[in-house]
Amino acid sequence: MPIDLDAALTARPTTREASWTERDVLLYHLSLGAGNRADADPELPYTYEANLQVLPTFALVAGQGISAGERGAPGVALPGIDIDLRAVLHAGEELRVHRPLPTSGSATVSSRVTDVWDKGKAALIVLESAAAGRDGAALWTTRTLIWARGEGGFGGEPGPDATTAVPERDPDVVLESPTTPGQALLYRLNGDMNPLHADPAFARAAGFDRPILHGLASCGLVAKSVVDGLLDGDATRLRGFAVRFAGTLLPGETVRTAVWRDGEQLVLRSTCPERGDAPVLTHATAEVAS
Repeated sequence: MPIDLDAALTARPTTREASWTERDVLLYHLSLGAGNRADADPELPYTYEANLQVLPTFALVAGQGISAGERGAPGVALPGIDIDLRAVLHAGEELRVHRPLPTSGSATVSSRVTDVWDKGKAALIVLESAAAGRDGAALWTTRTLIWARGEGGFGGEPGPDATTAVPERDPDVVLESPTTPGQALLYRLNGDMNPLHADPAFARAAGFDRPILHGLASCGLVAKSVVDGLLDGDATRLRGFAVRFAGTLLPGETVRTAVWRDGEQLVLRSTCPERGDAPVLTHATAEVAS
């Protein structure tokens, strides 16, 4: 049986050590477009080691280094889950940071499957990871949503519906994040070396006109636009971020993000204006400090 629900949910957490340097943080920021207009604004808080701050979404790549395959691919090796890598899609990501991330450091990351939902034609696997610093204090917690096509129908619970909906009024602000044609080539150096993001022939074989941008890159682009456009450039005010990946983005296209304010929560919806506002990120929220 591809999914043994009891084995998946009762397995002991796996742990790994993650470490990063200022160079990793700088590369991450540059891969999101920081400093692209250095003649007008070098964006020194993102691009220069003096007084460097860390975008919270760096936690999604921290300590990964260079490796093959999509983030989320470890789903095929999780206890109780034996599924075809080709059936796996990275469906969404949820992040909560418990304190500002250091510009260099190390952490112990503990991961376990917390839920496996039966969606009929697919299974939705929820992989939760918690990172703690050397002092034992929590740094961040993530929940990675893994969509496994063809693995549903095992008699499990369907799980909660994704209920975040945009308000029925005009957004309070609209933010735009342009990308460059070579952005995926730079972003992949954060650790996701899948050829889908670099090789045109591979991308065409997968059904795309050309290589696509990483879903986590879209997530980081939007997080940066929120920090810059709504939080006075202070990355420490972004405490939580959650998205569902609804569509692809090609390098060189724009992410347009509509934002609705609700106290310390922002409701977001990101689209691609070059393709008629095709959805990119949906069911998206950000938690911010005032």
